[in-house]
Amino acid sequence: MPAFTFTPTRIAELVRPYLAPDATVPTPLYEQLATYLDLLLKWNTRTNLTAIREPEEIVRRHFGESLFAAQHLGECVTLLDFGSGAGFPGLPIQLLWPESQVTLAESQNKKATFLREIVRTLGLKTEVWANRVEAMPGPRSFDVVALRAVDNMEEAVKAASTRATRRLAIMMSAHHAIPSLPGFSLAEELSQPGDDPLKLALLDRNQTHEG
Repeated sequence: MPAFTFTPTRIAELVRPYLAPDATVPTPLYEQLATYLDLLLKWNTRTNLTAIREPEEIVRRHFGESLFAAQHLGECVTLLDFGSGAGFPGLPIQLLWPESQVTLAESQNKKATFLREIVRTLGLKTEVWANRVEAMPGPRSFDVVALRAVDNMEEAVKAASTRATRRLAIMMSAHHAIPSLPGFSLAEELSQPGDDPLKLALLDRNQTHEG
């Protein structure tokens, strides 16, 4: 099996455009991302975790975009990554905000197995939910639910909205319309850095006031 190495310094250079100039990052972040990348590339040779094969593109498209989204979540004690795949955006969010409790929901067994392996390798408290979000116990909810490149986005957003108590964070193509959801209002629409036309849509749950 080939060995992959990508230095933490190089990763820091590649993700810098996605972080605010005054961003404070945990000391181990870039070393953790280097370990994450190494394991992802190794697994990707035998399991299709991501169609992107070039390490620099993985760092930009997966790590960078996830870190960009992480900075715009607001207060986030609990977060659900809906359809996590190889861990995006949930794992980079967990690494940037280690005090948050992140749950990675991934129904495909091979991908869920990879997620457990990277969580174990990095010593994270992240939960892996190896099933569909719809199979979670009814009362389970999260401050923020994040979605990125999920199948059938419209249906996924509807399902995600039932689990979000405060905010939905949707990473999507700039060409796609932002979904309209009962009980939610568009709080912010942000263009993500990089060459691809992508945007981050933040939808906040409407607050009800009892008289």
